[in-house]
Amino acid sequence: MPAHLTPTARVRRSPFFDATVAAGVTSFSVYNHMYMPTGYGDRMGEYWRLINGVSMWDVACQRQVELIGPDAGRLTQVLCPRKLENMRPGKGWYVAVCDHHGVLLNDPVLLKLSDEHYWLSIADGDLLLWAKAVAAECSLEMTIREPDVSPLAVQGPKAIEVMVDLFGDKIRTMRYFHFRETELDGIPLVLARSGWSKQGGFELYLSDGSRGTALWNTIREAGAPYDIGPGSPNHMERVENALLSFGGDTDAETNPFEVRMGKYVDLDAPDFVIGIRALWDVDREGPERHQLGVILDHDGRLTHHDLPSQVSRANAPAGKMTTNTWSPRLERNIGICLVSVGLAAGDRVSVALPDGRHVAGTMCELPFI
Repeated sequence: MPAHLTPTARVRRSPFFDATVAAGVTSFSVYNHMYMPTGYGDRMGEYWRLINGVSMWDVACQRQVELIGPDAGRLTQVLCPRKLENMRPGKGWYVAVCDHHGVLLNDPVLLKLSDEHYWLSIADGDLLLWAKAVAAECSLEMTIREPDVSPLAVQGPKAIEVMVDLFGDKIRTMRYFHFRETELDGIPLVLARSGWSKQGGFELYLSDGSRGTALWNTIREAGAPYDIGPGSPNHMERVENALLSFGGDTDAETNPFEVRMGKYVDLDAPDFVIGIRALWDVDREGPERHQLGVILDHDGRLTHHDLPSQVSRANAPAGKMTTNTWSPRLERNIGICLVSVGLAAGDRVSVALPDGRHVAGTMCELPFI
């Protein structure tokens, strides 16, 4: 008899929950204490819709940590090892948030709405508690909360056409990670050119949770001429393009340099930034691990695993494969690994899968595509 996820008040439903049920959602995960749709019963169809067309995703679980007040800019800089002094309102930046040892706590997108108003659009984690604690310890004056803001993603090469039909041709000139406050049929939202795929797209940050079904239906109707359909952050596409999954590809000791986030760390950021001194040490000494891909020697399609799998070279442990998938475009089984810097592209390894099998593979650079 299959297992079931027991409903509980501790796991919240998104404003789009009823719409996803009506659209035929078949599976959920839990992310930021919310139900996140993960499939609609057609895994390959959903993948190819993202690659070739346009897909809409309930990603309301991508919660916001909102900082408002005279010290909001100061706290944002304390939390983020990037120099933020030249960041303009209407712009989003990918940032690392680290603890005092330089360990990655989250990898949010930082959105600056004004000089005294910021959102940290977070991956899975309790960053709200961290921000509140740091603000209290630093005696900073502001409001820190989770606002009524829930993103709906529209992703894929035809996403631009749907957005142009809804918002006008000016959308074509909108730059990546830029955003604007607007409304759609009276529904308040922030429209951003962003999303967790490499296929292009937008995120509509709904600012009134009571209008979730209305926004979903508006997007669905506008996308009908382009054969829009429901989907979710696509595992196969994300592994092919090596998009970082915080908490999946990272562990309790991972620093940004180990997972290809070094370009998002400014080592000349102010010395009061949490973790910056530890990151100076990592930069000077070099990280102990790095991310590589692995192409597995297996003719059939291996089961997708998000459980870490030991990677060995010459029978010596060398790290772990953090996730794997079948790649429809490469027609190979591939995985993302966090391994010793002694391992390099071209090296032959053995991967111990959770089911007990050992599969050989070849290390490679990321991304795969």
